[in-house]
Amino acid sequence: MSTATTRPPAVVDTNVFGAEIVRRTGELARLYRPVLLGRPLFISFQTVAELRYGARLRRWGQHRLQRLELYIARAEVVWPHDDLVEAYVDLRVRCERSGHALAQRQHDADRWIAATAIWLDIPLVAHDGIFRNAPGLTLETMLQS
Repeated sequence: MSTATTRPPAVVDTNVFGAEIVRRTGELARLYRPVLLGRPLFISFQTVAELRYGARLRRWGQHRLQRLELYIARAEVVWPHDDLVEAYVDLRVRCERSGHALAQRQHDADRWIAATAIWLDIPLVAHDGIFRNAPGLTLETMLQS
């Protein structure tokens, strides 16, 4: 008799998580499917906001919106709370002091996602170079160096 082993959990960045449901990112979905398969998945509230925003902006129909919500429900959503805010502040300060680009204003959403992984002490799966070498973040990516 074999026992199933659960792979370690991960926080998933918006572009990787949404790749399965957003038609134009099929190649990204295929690339990361083996990385995500069999793992408990967490997403930031920020990812939920980004996915819903993109769907509304593109005027998705009711059926597709329902599929999106079912897809989001497959992951554990991490909602904002005091400890997560502290992780975000700490990350931003550390990025600012080290000169990491994640400190830049345009990466506010990315910081929330990275802070979620740091707070949970689990890796972030992302296809975005901005997360490379971010202080305190463990990154899993298929991006070439």
